[in-house]
Amino acid sequence: MSTSTHPAAHRVPANGRNVVVKQSFPAAAKLATPTDLSPQEAQAITSALNPLVADLIALYVKTKNFHWHLSGSHFRDYHLLFDEHADQIFDAIDLLAERVRKVGGTTIRSISHISQLQTIADDNDEFVTPGEMMRRLREDNAALAKAQRAAHEVCDRSRDYATASILEVLIDEALEVLIDEAERREWFLFEVTQGSDNTN
Repeated sequence: MSTSTHPAAHRVPANGRNVVVKQSFPAAAKLATPTDLSPQEAQAITSALNPLVADLIALYVKTKNFHWHLSGSHFRDYHLLFDEHADQIFDAIDLLAERVRKVGGTTIRSISHISQLQTIADDNDEFVTPGEMMRRLREDNAALAKAQRAAHEVCDRSRDYATASILEVLIDEALEVLIDEAERREWFLFEVTQGSDNTN
């Protein structure tokens, strides 16, 4: 583990440009939360979770974008559905970001940091039909569920059972599985897209 008080920086390509990225592990001395995990385990967890946090933020913004820019005959139902999904996603962001800090890493610092790590594409189209919104969100939620499973495996291998549990269980009014929430959103979006007449 580095004894430096500041994490090293390196250049990475991000969205077609080179950006200086500060490493998220090891954290600066004043932010290095003590843990019984090895430095390798903590780094693996940090590296697995930070892209998830970035993707959750990107998916949250995309879901709210569609919530705000929705039109059509099913406006109310979809508007409420997107808002419900955005709330679930928002809750997960803080849980996972705080886990990174608890294992001795640092997490998302800025919009540019998100853009460096996110795999979920931004959506800046001027107009998207409700059916296309559903399709895009369904694909993004499927990708998120797959990434959560991969992060769960890393956390399990790295003896971080608390984070593995958070990836399984998101605290809501009742305990609900975070991966299941992504799959549940995907299922709802799949069902809505089944009839093209329903997505106008």
